[in-house]
Amino acid sequence: MSEIQGLAAHAAGAELLPFRYEPGELGAQEVEISITHCGVCHSDLHLISNDWGISQYPFIPGHEVIGTIKAIGAEVTSLSVGQRVGLGWQSNSCGQCEWCIQGMENLCPTAEATCVHRHGGYAERVRANARFVLPVPDALPSEQAAPLLCGGITVYNPLRTHGINPASRVGVVGIGGLGHLAIQFARVFGAEVTAFSTSEAKEAEARDLGAHNFVNTRETKAMREVAGSMDFILSTVNADMDWGIFVQALRPTGTLCFVGVPPSPVALHAFPLIAGLRSVTGNPTGSPYRLREMLDVAARHGVQAKTERFAMSKANEAIAKVKKNKVRYRAVLAN
Repeated sequence: MSEIQGLAAHAAGAELLPFRYEPGELGAQEVEISITHCGVCHSDLHLISNDWGISQYPFIPGHEVIGTIKAIGAEVTSLSVGQRVGLGWQSNSCGQCEWCIQGMENLCPTAEATCVHRHGGYAERVRANARFVLPVPDALPSEQAAPLLCGGITVYNPLRTHGINPASRVGVVGIGGLGHLAIQFARVFGAEVTAFSTSEAKEAEARDLGAHNFVNTRETKAMREVAGSMDFILSTVNADMDWGIFVQALRPTGTLCFVGVPPSPVALHAFPLIAGLRSVTGNPTGSPYRLREMLDVAARHGVQAKTERFAMSKANEAIAKVKKNKVRYRAVLAN
């Protein structure tokens, strides 16, 4: 196979520069995707800066990929050349551990990420194990579908795992790249949805996305009024907050779930957890099965990411805008 050209960071925090690499022989269970679109995720920014201490340079970021199959390995029977597909955070797993056998490949201890220790989707092409490459329903436009492959599944998976249904009262903290998708999915599941935000200006948009209620988290009175009213609160923000107030907002047996990562450790009093059988949890990405289900649900119920499009060559511009939280709500690169 010919060289693959992409945009790579050559050091922590460096701007992306054109970079070519030789992919070698296509594995028997791999496919090669010609990339049309790739979302810009906050995880890409963390990897570029090596915030998590796992980045190796040079490396090409990108793990919200939409494109068409260019080549398939000798043992691949589930996909065909020319088919439109998506690839998210994960590109392989062992397939044999207790988690893979249960269909929870996202928990595999030897899982491979699409752009950790390998080159991702800010490029012409990318490769992955065929099990992690998913057909994209015709009803989903590629630009709006790309962010679903990480941002979308990050909020969809916990809503499904925790059995959100028409009886549920769901709170979504933060109306951004993740939160605007969480509101839509929670509404599709029939839940009563409350949006929590520090920005009063986002109320109209939150309601347009499907939120029934809006709470300004800067208003102590408003936060007190929702005490004991939520079954499930999904926090999508990467900021420090008074998490005790959100625990107080839970009904007995309610759950506060983190998908955003606050910079400081989360400190909570144990008594409200004990007294109301409340719990605090987190959630990673989802399995290939859950990703496939999510794409189907999004296609049938009209869930779409709100996107801002940039040419692939303008990736640095897109990254700078995402860093400043100036994108509403997901940046997508297009080849």
